[in-house]
Amino acid sequence: MALRGILVVELAGLAPVPFCGMVLADFGARVMRVDRPGSRYDVSGLARGKRSLALDLKQPRGVAVLRRLCAQSDVLLVPFRSGVMERLQLGPEILQQENPRLIYARLSGFGQSGSFSRLAGHDINYLALSGVLSKIGRSDENPYAPLNLLADFAGGGLMCALGIVMALFERTRSGKGQVIDASMVEGTAYLSSFLWKTQKLNLWEAPRGQNMLDGGAPFYTTYRTADGEFMAVGAIEPQFYELLIKGLGLKPDELPNQMSMNDWPEMKKQFADVFAKKTKAEWCQIFDGTDACVTPVLTFEEVVSHDHNKERGSFITNEEQDMSPRPAPLLSDTPAVPSFKRDPFVGEHTEEILKEFGFSLEEIDQLTSDKIIESHKAPRQIQFEAQTLAPRRRCSSPSGHGWQQWAGWPPHL
Repeated sequence: MALRGILVVELAGLAPVPFCGMVLADFGARVMRVDRPGSRYDVSGLARGKRSLALDLKQPRGVAVLRRLCAQSDVLLVPFRSGVMERLQLGPEILQQENPRLIYARLSGFGQSGSFSRLAGHDINYLALSGVLSKIGRSDENPYAPLNLLADFAGGGLMCALGIVMALFERTRSGKGQVIDASMVEGTAYLSSFLWKTQKLNLWEAPRGQNMLDGGAPFYTTYRTADGEFMAVGAIEPQFYELLIKGLGLKPDELPNQMSMNDWPEMKKQFADVFAKKTKAEWCQIFDGTDACVTPVLTFEEVVSHDHNKERGSFITNEEQDMSPRPAPLLSDTPAVPSFKRDPFVGEHTEEILKEFGFSLEEIDQLTSDKIIESHKAPRQIQFEAQTLAPRRRCSSPSGHGWQQWAGWPPHL
């Protein structure tokens, strides 16, 4: 795999950082997630291929443990706002002095500088500040965010992963790491470069929701079918538009010019009436195999069984029978090999990781006793040991409670 041998320390955070770490893990990096003690599982659901170490960074000795990990790692992935790591004495100046090859990746909403850098926010706020939110939405309606995909995952997690890979490549020449300041606002704005660069082409001169690519055009939108499902239409080019009209059973000479914006509202009504007369399956029979750029709007349940996706193996199933998208893109020689194991429990690999980084058993026992670290075994493993070793000793969690308190957690086990 492309990132084989790369060691990544990921500080636990919300969706963007876990996604970035998962991308690195999918392509071969060894990712160690540093979780907060006291929790039992990661809420992001993006822990595929990672291991978990539970470490209290609010205590100086916990900070010292992290510094030892970073001294031997390639990448540190940080989810905090500006100033947090500096207050913990974990800023890049300190860590890179101890490990000049360390790539210090900071992923935050507003970036590490500027008047908003220490403020809280979420995807919709970053999307708003980037300018992109003003372009999304139906005519005469409020702007709306397309889930939390654009800023969190595209402008944030994926852009940060790209920065890490570029920094790793540059390090092969200089031998030095560097600091990455990945702002979700700026990442999202960068994604919108096409919007900025095409303003002179008048692609966005009409109000929101009335332009060709934002739902205003009758040939670039979605339509409801007879069974309450939907079809997506993207027939922009004349030759594709011609096939759309043919499939709909309409006569070109009875329709206004394709690019007559004044006629678009009426044309959308006409197209909608036609689409409403057949089911999604019937429209698929008409348009599948054509270049009309008409496709069904698939649900999550449908997408995994679609012929094209099955032929490419676009979705994978882990050992718990949970399905998710296969890592992308496909590399011919060093493809991603995602883990098919369940996601790790918080602290499941604490001892294992520390041993690999040279911590002695005495150090680990003392850190555990002082509540600097936690080691949480999987419930089934705890139950097995309790049954196997009894009555010689009582198997207990780090907090001293018997495994029975763990047996019902997490719910899916």
